[in-house]
Amino acid sequence: MSNFTVRFRDGDHPDVVLPVGAALSEHLDATNSPLLFGCRTGLCGTCLVQVTGTFPPPDDEEQEMLEVFAEDDPEARLACQLRCTGDITIAPHPDAP
Repeated sequence: MSNFTVRFRDGDHPDVVLPVGAALSEHLDATNSPLLFGCRTGLCGTCLVQVTGTFPPPDDEEQEMLEVFAEDDPEARLACQLRCTGDITIAPHPDAP
């Protein structure tokens, strides 16, 4: 299994290397990341982020929530729902609750 790198736009936090397909919410919380997680089910929007890189598109449920929290932002995702397949750069979204 290969790995991917999570980079933080703020530059204050070190990169994190995770296995492909890893749930960010399980690993970033444990590594003292700058991202906040609330419900971890994609309903509260606490973990709204802007992300670039390699990852699958949001499923229908996540897309519904993104339309509520960050309409028209193609970089918006809910970090608790992200399972990455390649390197990403991530930052808290300015509209996160």
